[in-house]
Amino acid sequence: MKTSTLLKTGTVGVIISALCCFTPVLVFVFGAVGLAAWIGYIDYVLMPALLFFVGLIIYAVNRKSKTQCGINANCQTSKGDRS
Repeated sequence: MKTSTLLKTGTVGVIISALCCFTPVLVFVFGAVGLAAWIGYIDYVLMPALLFFVGLIIYAVNRKSKTQCGINANCQTSKGDRS
């Protein structure tokens, strides 16, 4: 999968998960469609989804930086002891 696709997917996922976690978007939606009994269980889905998408963003940024480092000859390697 392309790095830009991973980054876009992670960003959209984090935005949607954060909106549903920190604002009562799902409470109103579930109440409107008659699924209000499920409101107590949405935390079991939303927090792992939020963490997954944050991890996906970190992975995509890390992968992108490694790809650019392979192309660019001036990238820095790990800093070792210089005695």
